[in-house]
Amino acid sequence: MRLLKVATCNLNQWAMDFDCNLKNIKESIVRAKEGGAVIRLGPELEITGYGSEDHFLELDTVAHAWECLKELLLGDWTDDILCSFGMPVIKGSERYNCQVLCLNRKIIMIRPKMWLANDGNYRELRWFTAWKQNDQLEEFHLPSDVSEALQQKTVPFGYGFMQFLDTAVAAEVCEELFTPIPPHAELALNGVEVFMNASGSHHQLRKLDLRMRAFIGATHTRGGVYMYSNHQGCDGGRLYYDGCACVVVNGDVVAQGSQFSLKDVEVVVAQIDLDAVASLRGSISSFQEQASRKQHVSSVHVPYKLCKPFNLQMSLSSPLKISYHSPEEEIAFGPGCWLWDYLRRSGASGFLLPLSGGADSSSVAGIVGCMCQLVVKEIANGDEQVKSDAIRIGNYIDGQFPTDSKEFAKRIFYTVFMGSENSSDATRSRAKMLADEIGSWHLDVSIDTVVSAFLSLFQTLTGKRPRYKVDGGSNIENLGLQNVQARIRMVLAFMLASLLPWVHNKPGFYLVLGSSNVDEGLRGYLTKYDCSSADINPIGSISKQDLRIFLRWAATHLGFSSLAEIEAAPPTAELEPIRSNYSQLDEVDMGMTYDELSVYGRLRKIFRCGPVSMFKNLCFGWGSKLSPSEVADKVKYFFKYYSINRHKMTVITPSYHAESYSPEDNRFDLRQFLYNSRWPYQFRKIDQLVDELSVGKDAPASSNGVGVVAAGSADPKAGL
Repeated sequence: MRLLKVATCNLNQWAMDFDCNLKNIKESIVRAKEGGAVIRLGPELEITGYGSEDHFLELDTVAHAWECLKELLLGDWTDDILCSFGMPVIKGSERYNCQVLCLNRKIIMIRPKMWLANDGNYRELRWFTAWKQNDQLEEFHLPSDVSEALQQKTVPFGYGFMQFLDTAVAAEVCEELFTPIPPHAELALNGVEVFMNASGSHHQLRKLDLRMRAFIGATHTRGGVYMYSNHQGCDGGRLYYDGCACVVVNGDVVAQGSQFSLKDVEVVVAQIDLDAVASLRGSISSFQEQASRKQHVSSVHVPYKLCKPFNLQMSLSSPLKISYHSPEEEIAFGPGCWLWDYLRRSGASGFLLPLSGGADSSSVAGIVGCMCQLVVKEIANGDEQVKSDAIRIGNYIDGQFPTDSKEFAKRIFYTVFMGSENSSDATRSRAKMLADEIGSWHLDVSIDTVVSAFLSLFQTLTGKRPRYKVDGGSNIENLGLQNVQARIRMVLAFMLASLLPWVHNKPGFYLVLGSSNVDEGLRGYLTKYDCSSADINPIGSISKQDLRIFLRWAATHLGFSSLAEIEAAPPTAELEPIRSNYSQLDEVDMGMTYDELSVYGRLRKIFRCGPVSMFKNLCFGWGSKLSPSEVADKVKYFFKYYSINRHKMTVITPSYHAESYSPEDNRFDLRQFLYNSRWPYQFRKIDQLVDELSVGKDAPASSNGVGVVAAGSADPKAGL
């Protein structure tokens, strides 16, 4: 037997905070050594933080990374343990995303990333060059100060592997695993038994299964040990890196770390028998045949043994059942951990949330409540870093610290019901009930006097006073009256967030939380600069469907029972007067259901459908219940209001990224914000298709882009 003990980790790094990152790296090495590991794998670009983005273009960033690496190599951190560190490296005129492989205070080789992630939230080609010289390793001259300190002038640089006396080890960096021909396939044929994947992979709902299947597939048919390390936490942006460091042997997961956690460092250790890899490969005839005609990959000889012989006192890691969270749990724990990282690193003293008693703001409140529960639980488990942060943020004194989540929420979480004459008693009572269950400091304020003051000012200026539609006003008047309420709430929220801590003799300021969901952003069903405008938004890329599922789950599993009643209530903005024959409802205002919006969103973004392609797809999907003419009307109606309201995405609050069809304009969904909302060419093509499909059956489709769906009402928030 060749027994090998390996360690991989989840690290909560912070982009450009080299002290924080170096501290976590050192702690992970200490724990790996304590566990008896001889290989330690860290995440991609761990020294700088993966989310440093355009800071990678600064020479300072690269220089500081080398300084940190030098500190690691001058100490005893790499003694008797192979360490893989992620950092940017400049070779010649090019900047590369690299894994620097070190052992016993020396750099063995530098492995640049060959296939860069450059879609969705990833922009690696903006900062790095892909390594293309795969036929041989090149000589890299170390920076002069590093060279002098290490007494080492050059190191091998490029695509290759390390040949130890008893096994072969290679790096595979994040995106490379998911390419059509991943490097591990060729490396396995060259005898590599241990693969180290340093990753910077962010959370997305229902994504973990795809990742785990890739790890399993990498070793299931060709054998091998696959190590995976990832960042975990918010490193300064919209993404939450969801950890799940793991070790897979011959297709079986033998060690798995947490997906969501408040820990800064989590190390996963596994002990494996490399003879099991050799045995599996020797039993697969096709593997043997392909290995006999393999393309040669360069290697670096390392005169060092990593394995230990057979020993009954060293037990092997056994296959595990993979741990998955349900989507409801992902919504609770992912944004909850992201909020905690943002709070503790921002210098703020807590959160303020405009709590309307509706599904969206109540979902945000539930997530903050979950965050408070996670903090108290982690403190009870002995995490000193979480305890220290909680004491500082909660302003505890005399050795006190959080032991009860409701008491902690009272210190760091304000909720405000900003009612008007259009608000119902039901939503007011639901907001109060939920605040009591969570423990927030709850306020109930009427904005009617402020609204009246604005309207009086307007009347003084113009001589006119607008009326609601139900009182005989026009659509323009109705829209203006709704928007002034929404925007007053935004201004009041920021005022309270900045001054309430002062009122209660607390230090700092509060972060305002937004609560618009991904479907409303896609449709533009929000007022520009209303309560959707905040500091951060934990649900901004989560669909209404998923939020309703979360509310039902949280009512039971988080102990916030009022969320069940909130979920069952029909969604309403409560910006218009309630009458015996009229009550404002979101789906009526929008002219489409939230379920339909999710379909449109996925077709538009995930399946890259324009109006014509969406129409064709929906003719198949909805053809059993709608005629082609009706499908055309729905598609045209959606694209009309999507394009009218697209400009709102340019100022949307930074949101936790959770959904692959998010319309977030800043980094993920890059499109124009001034459209010809009539889409004349595309809608004309749809009309032609409808005519062809409807010959002898239906009348031709309407060409105004509105059709039957728009007949009910005008969008109260279109364009504003």
